[in-house]
Amino acid sequence: MPTATHTSTRKTAPKRAGKTAAAKGPDAVALLKADHRAVEKLFAQFEKARDADRKKALADKICLELRVHMQIEEEIFYPTSREYLTDEDIVDEAVVEHAAAKDLMDEIEGMEPGQDLYDAKLTVLQEQIEHHVEEEETEYFPMVKETDMDLKAIGARLQARKTEIMAQMDGGQAKALQ
Repeated sequence: MPTATHTSTRKTAPKRAGKTAAAKGPDAVALLKADHRAVEKLFAQFEKARDADRKKALADKICLELRVHMQIEEEIFYPTSREYLTDEDIVDEAVVEHAAAKDLMDEIEGMEPGQDLYDAKLTVLQEQIEHHVEEEETEYFPMVKETDMDLKAIGARLQARKTEIMAQMDGGQAKALQ
């Protein structure tokens, strides 16, 4: 099934506001892109997996990483970027894309490898995420970078929250993607 291309004719002039004092730590966009690359690697591993236990472990890890990533975007990155972008449609679309992916992850997490449509649902999730990542990296992130949003300070907040959520979601067993 081909993925739909984004056809918005959005014209966004960034809002400008004073930056806060420069923070040390990861740049927000770099941190989010690193998450994208890590999940892409997990999807590639899933595609090659043949063993049911391996598939289940990878699917669980994919869903965990995506849930954490989505949560930090929704709690911190998206609301903050709304303050700097004059057209918030791209943020709204990202939130809707997250909701669709979460629904599919709920289904996947309630299944076992070998069940009807298990692999197909992982493939569709991968396609949805690839589409979402492409829009973020080619449209959303460049718009944010043109603003005065303090990406270092936001990156530090994202990293701290991510570490906290990972510990809560899987009892501290998983290491947050760095």
